[in-house]
Amino acid sequence: MIKLSIADGVAEVVLDAPDRLNSLGPSDLAELAAAYTEAEQAGVRALVLRGEGRAFCAGRDISGVNPREDDVLGYLEGLVEPLMKQMSSFPAPTFAVAHGACLGVGLGLLIATDVVYVADSAKIGSPFANLGATLDSGGHALFVERLGAHRTLDLIYTGRLMSGSEAVAAGLFSRAFADDEVLAAARAAAAQAAAGATQAFLASKALVAELRDRRVGLWSSMSEENRAQAALCDTDDYREGFAAFQEKRRPVFGGALPDLVAGD
Repeated sequence: MIKLSIADGVAEVVLDAPDRLNSLGPSDLAELAAAYTEAEQAGVRALVLRGEGRAFCAGRDISGVNPREDDVLGYLEGLVEPLMKQMSSFPAPTFAVAHGACLGVGLGLLIATDVVYVADSAKIGSPFANLGATLDSGGHALFVERLGAHRTLDLIYTGRLMSGSEAVAAGLFSRAFADDEVLAAARAAAAQAAAGATQAFLASKALVAELRDRRVGLWSSMSEENRAQAALCDTDDYREGFAAFQEKRRPVFGGALPDLVAGD
């Protein structure tokens, strides 16, 4: 599912499960972590992350998940968060190509990448309105920082997805390109970075990471998201949302409110 190639000091990591829009299960996350480890050990000077097919990554693979037995905390806290931290601290400039669906953990992979080039076809937002779940993988921190509270909650409540150009105009990501140009642009930028003063780049990368976490609190925000998602697992709406997705029908939610106050 995960492919890695290295040439001229640049690693290219590919999510390669186009039949399921590159959605990620536990084994996929382990493969992705292993690819980053291998690239680091090879001493690459830049890295490009992309997805095959119609989407970058549609999020978590829930096709076979039983919501009554779902260990969502193990998935998010035990797998997704460590992977994002590994990606964020990768010792070289990293670039991502975002096209089609970039949702859930797919959005998290973009958050954990230094530079994100977005195709016009990209769809970015919170798809959880129909799942009885909540935005995760650092999405709250990103959206509130860049969009503000009102636009963040508008996206969450409605499930509306932003286009690539709209997301870039809102300051979410780096630059927008036509679909047939975005991969070449990312590869060119990675090659330029690999030929540049990578130690100086890494100094800036560390400074930016420190400033971001001090201002936004990305990792503490993710911990709160993980706990909220785990609490939602016990609701009827969560189970109904998963069942509706798996059965390809519209969910019918009851709307019962669990106790989800942060810090409880």
